[in-house]
Amino acid sequence: MITNRFIPLRPFVAINLCGLIFVREGQRFDATCLRHEHIHTCQMKELLFVGFYLIYIIEWLVRLLLRRGNAMDAYRSISFEREAYAHQHDVSYLSRRRHYAWLAYVCYRRQNGHSAQK
Repeated sequence: MITNRFIPLRPFVAINLCGLIFVREGQRFDATCLRHEHIHTCQMKELLFVGFYLIYIIEWLVRLLLRRGNAMDAYRSISFEREAYAHQHDVSYLSRRRHYAWLAYVCYRRQNGHSAQK
């Protein structure tokens, strides 16, 4: 984990780049955040890192169009992020996580006009 003043850009607390976690100086980074980033590391390894970033960027661009330009909504609806947010509080998730679990989050379901994600 690398703490610094520049990476990631605000409003993000941390970013995982090829398994290295960068945390913005002065931000709260706890065990929940660490689990979130570890889930991303598993996703990256499954897709040999380059595949993860290609899918991440393409999915963000598609979801940006679907979300009418709302960048944060697009980010939160990326399948990799949805898996990580859904399981970041589960201490034992990584020990039982199936390979390519993020695929279950590719389809974005809406309920009563609202997204299923918090």
